[in-house]
Amino acid sequence: MPPLPGLRRHFGVLGVLGTLTAAAILVQADGLATLLTGGGVTWTLAAAIAVRVLLAAVQGSLGGRFAATVKAKLRQRLLGAEAENPGEVATLVTKGIDAGDAYLTGYLPTVVLSAIVPVAVVVRLFAADLSSALIITATLPLIPVFAILVGQHTKAKTAKQWRLLSQLGGHFLDVVRGLGTLKVFGRAEAQAKTVRAMADAHTDATMRTLRVAFLSALVLELVATLSVALVAVPIGFRLLEGGMVVHTAVLVLLLAPEAYLPLRAAGAKFHASAEGLATLREALNVHSEDAVRGSRVAGQGAPKIVLEKVSVAYGEEIVLSEVDMTIEAGEHVALVGPSGAGKSTLLAVLLGFVTPMSGRVLVDGVDLRELDPSRWRAGTAWVPQRPTLFTGTVEENIAMGGVPDVQAAARAAAFDEVVRGLPGGYRTRIGELGAPLSAGQRQRLGLARALARTEAGLALLDEPTARLDAGTEAAVLDATRELLTGRTAVLVAHRPAMAGLATRVLEVRDGAVRERELV
Repeated sequence: MPPLPGLRRHFGVLGVLGTLTAAAILVQADGLATLLTGGGVTWTLAAAIAVRVLLAAVQGSLGGRFAATVKAKLRQRLLGAEAENPGEVATLVTKGIDAGDAYLTGYLPTVVLSAIVPVAVVVRLFAADLSSALIITATLPLIPVFAILVGQHTKAKTAKQWRLLSQLGGHFLDVVRGLGTLKVFGRAEAQAKTVRAMADAHTDATMRTLRVAFLSALVLELVATLSVALVAVPIGFRLLEGGMVVHTAVLVLLLAPEAYLPLRAAGAKFHASAEGLATLREALNVHSEDAVRGSRVAGQGAPKIVLEKVSVAYGEEIVLSEVDMTIEAGEHVALVGPSGAGKSTLLAVLLGFVTPMSGRVLVDGVDLRELDPSRWRAGTAWVPQRPTLFTGTVEENIAMGGVPDVQAAARAAAFDEVVRGLPGGYRTRIGELGAPLSAGQRQRLGLARALARTEAGLALLDEPTARLDAGTEAAVLDATRELLTGRTAVLVAHRPAMAGLATRVLEVRDGAVRERELV
C-alpha cells in the first residue's frame, strides 16, 4: 500500500508534540504529588496543565488539517484513477474517504503518544521507585499484545463490511443507470429487493464489527486496570510499613495510569477507526495513472504508433494476445471484426485507459507509459461509441475539445442544424444523459467536440456513425474525412462507408490482428 501523502512530515510534527506532552505529564504529576502531600500549588503545576491543554488543541487542529489535505488528495487521485468498478470508486469518493477521519485525527496522534509517553513515564519511575517501574515495564506489553490479537479479528470483519458496502454502492449505481430498462421489463421491484437484501447484509456486518470493537475496548480497560492495581497494592502495604515516602508513592500512583493511558487509547481508537483504515487502504490501492505514468511530452503532428506483443486481459478472459501492429504517421487504419473482439480495447490501450499486461506501445519510438497522460490525450481527438455529455450548455460541451470556434466545429459535424432547432441555440442547457438530445444528436455533438481539437495529431473514432440515418451519416462522414486530414487515425468500423475512409483495414478476431484487403 502506498504511503499517505505528507505522512512522514506529519509524524515528525506529532513526535515533537508528543515529546512536549510527555514532559508536561511528568511536571504535572510531580506538581500534583507536591500539592496532595501538603506542599501547596506551584506555578509549574499550573503551567504544565495549561501546556497540556494547549498541546491537545494544537494536535487536534493539525490533525484536522492533515486529514482534510489527505482526503482532498485521495479524492483527486480516485477521480483520475483507472478503476474497473466505477461504483466502488463512487463509494470511496463519497462515504469511504470521510470514514478515514477517525484514523487520521484519532488513531495516528495516539500512536505517537503511545510510543513516547510510556517510555518517559517508565524512565521517571525508575528514578523514583525501582519495583513499581519493573512491574509497569513487565505489564505494559500486555496491552498491545491483546490489542493486536483482537485487532486481527476486527480487521477481517471490517474488510468484509467494506466489501459489502462497495458491492452495494456498485449495484445501486447500476440499478439507477438502468432504471428505465428495469421498469420496462418489470424488474424494478425485484432489484429493489436485491438492494434491500444487500443493505441488510451490510448492516449485519457493521453491527458485528461494532460488537467486536466494544468488546475489545472492555478487554483493554480490564488489562490496564489490573496492571495499575498490581502497582497500587504493593505501594499501599509499603506505606503502612513506613518503607516508602508519601510524595514518591503519590507520584507513582499518578504516573502509573499515564503509562497505560496512551496504549489503551491507541487500541480503542484503532478499533473505532478500523473501517476508515480499510477504506484508506482501498483508496490507495486503486490504480492511479499518475502513480505509474511518465512526464515526457509527445512530439507535435501525426505520430507513428507501434504495438509490440501487446496483450490485454479482463480477469481470466484474454481480449488481445501478443498483438504486433504498426501505424505509420498520417496513416488511416480501420479496425473491423465481430462485436467483443477487442477493437474498442485497442483504442483504450492507445488512450492509456487500459495498461497492457505485457508488451508495450511506442509513440514515435517512446513508450506510451513514459508520456504524460494528460498531455498525450490533449493531443488526441477521440469519438467514443457513446459520447459522455455533461450538465451545461451545448457550447460548453463542444468547447471541452479546447478553445475552438464552436460554431465552425458544429458545422463540420453537421450539428449546426440541430442547434438551430434548439430553443436556446448554443446556450441550450443539456441535462442528465444528454437530454433533450437524441442518440444521433449526441453522437454528432461528440464528433464536433473532436473536430474542435484542431491541434490533435491522432484521431481515434469508435464507430461514430453507428446511430445515424443515411443522410446524416453522409454528412458526418464528410466531416470525419476533414477531421482525418493530416492526422494519424484509427477507426473502429462496422459499416463499409466508415471503413472506406481508411487506407488500410485490419481485422480483429480471437485476440489477434490480421491484415485485410480493402474491398
